[in-house]
Amino acid sequence: MRKIVVVAGALAGLALVAVAALYLLRPGMLPQPAGAPLAVSPSTQLINRGEYLARAGDCVACHTVPNGAMFAGGRAMATPFGNLYVPNITPDDDTGIGHWNADEFYRMLHTGVSRDGKLLYPAMPFASYTQVTRADSDAMYAYLMSNPPVKQKNREHELRFPFNNRDLLIGWRSLYFREGEYEAVASQSVEWNRGAYLVKGLGHCSMCHTAINALGGSSESKAFEGGMIPNQNWYAPSLTSSREAGLGDWDIKDITDLLQVGASHRGTVYGPMAEVVYDSLQYMTDADVKAMAVYLKALPQKDAAAPLASQAALVSPNVMEVGRKTYVAQCTVCHGAEGRGQTPAYPPLAGNNSITMASPVNAVRMVLYGGYAPGTAKNPRPHGMPPFAHILSDDEVAATVTYIRVSWGNNGTPVTGKQVNNLRPLLPE
Repeated sequence: MRKIVVVAGALAGLALVAVAALYLLRPGMLPQPAGAPLAVSPSTQLINRGEYLARAGDCVACHTVPNGAMFAGGRAMATPFGNLYVPNITPDDDTGIGHWNADEFYRMLHTGVSRDGKLLYPAMPFASYTQVTRADSDAMYAYLMSNPPVKQKNREHELRFPFNNRDLLIGWRSLYFREGEYEAVASQSVEWNRGAYLVKGLGHCSMCHTAINALGGSSESKAFEGGMIPNQNWYAPSLTSSREAGLGDWDIKDITDLLQVGASHRGTVYGPMAEVVYDSLQYMTDADVKAMAVYLKALPQKDAAAPLASQAALVSPNVMEVGRKTYVAQCTVCHGAEGRGQTPAYPPLAGNNSITMASPVNAVRMVLYGGYAPGTAKNPRPHGMPPFAHILSDDEVAATVTYIRVSWGNNGTPVTGKQVNNLRPLLPE
């Protein structure tokens, strides 16, 4: 009897050893010498790469409802033509992309055609994603298929007639869509080409920073020249204008900090761009962010002529005095009496092109509603600006923004109370 017990104990011990060995011998889990990096299996490497690329493409921002399951869709995307509802891209067989294969996923990214043959609405940035390589597409597919499936039925779009007719997309595509993977420019550096690939492709930066016309399209010749973001009342400044957000005279470090940290010595991101930094750019490698900065800095500046003169003479003394008093009372503690700010915590207002550009929308919004830079790994406790909509009238806000736009050598134009009122929410009766 004792022999049986001993044998049973030995067998149990061997079983435990075998289980432990199987655990340790899983792909990517082989024992490593002391101090050596942990080996990762090829499949895990592919998934990790796909997660990184999905971050670069900012997929989570659209395909996840706030506080909802990741990539389960259902988020309303307001357009001038009605609401689009973003689909479920978890690997659920019934309501997600569980039955998709890598070829179908690439076709969707590259051509804007879904698995069932439907043409996608261009709110899905396939016009940019078409530049994504097949290898990167396959990595993104592997990552999405590795996520937990979520059973959540897609919601039907709510587009007005005739925009609910997908056949109209054939005409749109002929005007505004050019299919093709990114091709490196031989005369440019590897770093510049990497930056161009990320900015023009996965980053789909031109979707916001290029004006959208009445048909929901944009002209390639006007790429990155800035425009209002439809239905959001934010202006995405021109990246090709030295009078807006042109980066030609910025240091690379200031550009990379703005993209990855959310704040730099030249400015701070708020609004939709803050979401991009929070959801996407903060997770990118220093090398990739620098490549993007190199490409953006090299964009040709289309109005590098002498700066405009101050427009202060166009403002009545009464308006200037109201603006000055309000600024002194509410703004100087952070931005200083001369608008120099305390960078990078509090951005400068003097010489800040985002304050003086032709559209005053963003400056007015910041005074009305305030805002925070995104909390990022390199700036986990960002400084914010309080809202003033509840204590300042339309005319006081207009006077304050006007004062900032024309003081300290700034060359912005005056703002009216009507412009401010247009940006206030409708109050309940």
